[in-house]
Amino acid sequence: MNKKDFELILKTGESYFVEFKENIDKTLPKEIVAFSNSQGGKIFVGITDSEQVKGIKITNKLKSQIQDTANNCQPGIKILFEEFNDILIINVKEGEDKPYKCSSGFYTRVGPNSQKLTRNEIIEFFKVEGKIRFDELINLKFDYDTHFEQKKFDRFLRLAGISKILDTPSMLINLGVAEKQEGKIIFNNTGILFFSKNLQNTYFHTAVTCALYKGIEKIDVLDRRDFNEDIIGNINGAINFLKQYIPVRYEMTGEPRRKEMPEIPYAALREAIINAVSHRDYFEKGTNVMVEMFDDRIEITNPGGLVKGLKIKDFGKKSVLRNPNIANLLHRAGYVEKMGTGINKMRSLIAEAKLPPIEFEFGTFFTVIFRRVKVKTRKEKPDSKKEKFGIKFGIKFGIKGNRLKRIIDILDILHRATIFSVVDFAVKSGVTTRVIEKDIKFLKEQSIIEFKGARKTGKYILTEKAKKMLATHSSFNGGEK
Repeated sequence: MNKKDFELILKTGESYFVEFKENIDKTLPKEIVAFSNSQGGKIFVGITDSEQVKGIKITNKLKSQIQDTANNCQPGIKILFEEFNDILIINVKEGEDKPYKCSSGFYTRVGPNSQKLTRNEIIEFFKVEGKIRFDELINLKFDYDTHFEQKKFDRFLRLAGISKILDTPSMLINLGVAEKQEGKIIFNNTGILFFSKNLQNTYFHTAVTCALYKGIEKIDVLDRRDFNEDIIGNINGAINFLKQYIPVRYEMTGEPRRKEMPEIPYAALREAIINAVSHRDYFEKGTNVMVEMFDDRIEITNPGGLVKGLKIKDFGKKSVLRNPNIANLLHRAGYVEKMGTGINKMRSLIAEAKLPPIEFEFGTFFTVIFRRVKVKTRKEKPDSKKEKFGIKFGIKFGIKGNRLKRIIDILDILHRATIFSVVDFAVKSGVTTRVIEKDIKFLKEQSIIEFKGARKTGKYILTEKAKKMLATHSSFNGGEK
C-alpha cells in the first residue's frame, strides 16, 4: 500500500470493506468473522474510530496473537498481514466455507459495522450458502405405509433402468431418499417429492401452476391447472398443458407420417420446465413454479434466482446445483444430464426453429421467456347472409350475444366439413374449453350435431336435421358444394 492509497482510505473512513482499530482487543474476532462472512476487507490497527493515526508497535508476538485469533474461529480463517509505517493492516479474504463463527457468535458486515446475526438470520445464512438443502432434510410427518406410492417408485425404476433385485426399503435407502431409524423408514424431501401418493398432502408449495391468458397481460385467465402429485408428474403435466394450446403445423417429409412442427419446440419448453422444477428454492413457500402462456410469449418462472456461486457471466457455461439430490434422481430417470447443457440446448433448439432468442431474467426469481411469432390472419369480409341466418337461429332456440356467434361459427366450421377442435376453437374465441363444451352439449341436445367414430379418432358432424335446416338457407356461406 502506498501513501496515496492510505490517505484516500483514511479520508473515506470506515466502510463495508474497512475497519479502524486503535489496539487489539476482544472485539477483533467478530471483525475478522464479519469480513469473512461478507466480501472480505481490511482491518487497520493503529487508527482510532475518529480516524486519528496513532500507530502501534508491530512485533512478531502481536502478529502471532492475531493469527491465533483467526485460527480459533470456526472454521479457521486465513489472513494476511501488511504494514504501512507503524500501521498493521490485517487482510481478511471472503471465506470459501461460510458461515464463520467466533466464540461470541456469527457476524456479518452491514455498512461500516459488524453486526451479530439473529437466529433467523443464521438459518437464512445457512440456506443461502447451501449448508442446509431442502432436498436433504428429513420429514418425520411422511409415513411410509400411508403416504408412499409403490407405483410411482416402480415407474422411476423403469425410467432409470434399475432392476428390482432388493426389497423396496433397501432400494430407497441406496438411492439416498430414505434411511432407517429404530426400524422405521424415514424419508427426506427428495423421496417425498418423487414418491408421494399425493404431494399436496405433505407440501402445498411444490406445485407447478400453468395458466393460459387472453392477450398479453395477466388479466383474463382462459384456463388454469395446478399440478402437485409428484415431481415427474408435475413436469409431464406442465408440458402437456402447453401442448394443448401451442399451434402445430405439419411438414411433409416423404415418409408415411408427417413431421409435427410446433410453434415453439416442445423439447425447449420441456428443458425450461425441468430446470425450473429442479433448481427452484423449495424453502420459499409463498409461490410455485409458474408456466404462463400469453398471446405473444410463454414465461416459465421459478423462485430462487441464480444458485449461490453461479454468476451471470457464467450462466450457460457452468452448472451449480441448488438441489443435488433432486437433480441426481432426475438424471437417473433420463430427465437431465447434470452437465449444465440445458440452457445451451434450449438456445440451440430455438435457433434451429428460427425463432427470437430466449430471454432470461434474474433476481429473486429466475424467468425464461419464449417469444411467440405473431401470425397475420386474413380478415374475413362480413357475411350479411350468415348474420341473417344467425338471427333466425337465435330466435328459434332462444340464444343471443357471444354464445350465438360461437354456435353459428361452430356450424360454419362443420358445414365446411372442417375438423373441429374444442381446444383450438376455445383459444380463438377467447373463452375456456368448458364454455365450448357447454355449447357442444347444447347442439347435441338439440340434435343439430353428433359425434361419429371412436373417441380418439372420431369427429363432430352435422345431423340430417341440421343439414335440412341449412338447406332452407342455401345462401349460408354459399351453400354446400
